[in-house]
Amino acid sequence: MNNLTDITENFGALYHPKSALVFYETDGVNKHVYVEHFDMDKNGTPVNAHPLTVREANQLAKSLKTENKENQAFLQPKGILPTNVLQIKPSENGNVLWFTKAQERQLYFIEKLGIPNGKANIPPLLWFATKHGLAIYALKTNQRPKNGTPLYHAPFLNIYEHGNVCMGTVNVDIKKSASLEEFITAWENYFFNSYFSHLVQSHNPIKGNCVSLWKRLVKTNEPFPKEVLITNRTKIETLLR
Repeated sequence: MNNLTDITENFGALYHPKSALVFYETDGVNKHVYVEHFDMDKNGTPVNAHPLTVREANQLAKSLKTENKENQAFLQPKGILPTNVLQIKPSENGNVLWFTKAQERQLYFIEKLGIPNGKANIPPLLWFATKHGLAIYALKTNQRPKNGTPLYHAPFLNIYEHGNVCMGTVNVDIKKSASLEEFITAWENYFFNSYFSHLVQSHNPIKGNCVSLWKRLVKTNEPFPKEVLITNRTKIETLLR
């Protein structure tokens, strides 16, 4: 006889049954419905059958209403739509496309790179994010991007050639009730407050040495040299679909 192996620990989060509802319906034209509530014992067996009480029905309705409100709130703006937002898809698995102008930001690097942590000027950026992932591209001007606007590789470490950001050990936790503004702020903070550490799959995003570039920019106050940017094959039209 073969030995059985318990593999439930490999399933991730384990959900235990707590209660069940059984709906009964009469025969005939004028149907009547009766609902019975069951508790579950530790083995998942239905016990303590009783008619669904008003209190239990209200608790169920409240939980469903709360869940619905949270889903409806996701990616909804708090007021007027921010002018830097190009597109919103406010569904549960939606996304946002926005841009930021050239600015000075605090950057962090692992010690092994020899780049001091500090403020540096960065180019305009195009951001594309879902609840679970982020992609970033560079722009050459502060003008609002549109169809046909060229995209460039974001000149940072920790980014794949196609633009997706390697978040490493960063604990990304976007709330399902996050407003549009909270969503954008959260992703920008996740990106800039994490430590840049490596070139992903040896992808060098600029013309020249990326480490040397940031070492120089952090130590000086010079504007970001846009001539080092490399064209990215990704089209903004693809992101706007």
